[in-house]
Amino acid sequence: MATQPRPLAVVTGASSGIGLELARIAAQEGYDLIVVADEPQIEDAAMELRAHGTNVDARQADLSSLQNVENFYRFIAATGRPVDILLANAGRGLGRAFLDQNLEEALHVVDTNITGTIALIHMIGNDMRARGEGRILITGSIAGFIPGTYQAVYNGTKAFLNSFSFALREELEDTGVSVSCLMPGPTETRFFERAHMLDTAVGQAKRTILPRSHDKDLTR
Repeated sequence: MATQPRPLAVVTGASSGIGLELARIAAQEGYDLIVVADEPQIEDAAMELRAHGTNVDARQADLSSLQNVENFYRFIAATGRPVDILLANAGRGLGRAFLDQNLEEALHVVDTNITGTIALIHMIGNDMRARGEGRILITGSIAGFIPGTYQAVYNGTKAFLNSFSFALREELEDTGVSVSCLMPGPTETRFFERAHMLDTAVGQAKRTILPRSHDKDLTR
């Protein structure tokens, strides 16, 4: 009897934090993985994930670039496997007052959190809709509901993603493709350090510790 192929999950921003935890959950649920992040630690994450007995392909790529998104999509397509779940988690933050920020860095946040995210969703989402099945999870944030003093650009991008998720879910109703939005609060990850936000009120506040749970399915 032929062996049923394992489903495939694609996780962006999977080198650490929430993205890595989402990848762990997908691995525990029996998915093969394609994981991507803009730092070399993605290879360490892939090694850990393979310990769950799943097949893992890892790519290092900056998905703020449309060319890199297209290259990553072509890599996925070349596997010949449909994407069953897209966990669109790649994101960046940036602290300090907006007028004091480096404009290129601020635009990089916008391109990572919004441009690259919706570009990949557009490509993979069209494939899902054509098949009549698939699931998309977008990492938004409760920050999207709060004007973010000294993190205005980041909060603005999360407001976009929250709103975009709700709208896309309605547009894909009855297509067989589901859209969910994960809205974490302050979470104990490397985010605040990378965003230069350790000296902000939220950066110094108590943060949620990510669970290492084997019974949480965040893809439903």
